Amino acid sequence: MAAKVKIAASKSAQRERRHTRLRKRISGSTERPRLVVTRSARHVFVQVVDDSKGHTVASASTLEAELRTFDGDKTAKARKVGELVAERAKKAGVEAVVFDRGGNRFAGRVAAIAEGAREGGLDL
Repeated sequence: MAAKVKIAASKSAQRERRHTRLRKRISGSTERPRLVVTRSARHVFVQVVDDSKGHTVASASTLEAELRTFDGDKTAKARKVGELVAERAKKAGVEAVVFDRGGNRFAGRVAAIAEGAREGGLDL
């Protein structure tokens, strides 16, 4: 009897599977919206989403003009994005959020976003 050979899925397919598994448990409400992290090779995008209404409360990314000129590596920029989205969320009346890492590991830029958001005054 021949052994079954497992075929490794692509990294993006693995991340998508992890994100789907996470989203079964994590949902944003009006009181505690979801802080969504989307990461590409060069940039990070962060949104605060109220899933009950389907609205984006606040957002920030490294594509913004003020962060394009910011000196530092990608992790430092991610921390700055976390601080910026926290400031905008607080302005919109959000104090606490549920962190949705988007299927990415909680390390590097994703952890820097969370750290920056905490420093900005958000409760994760």
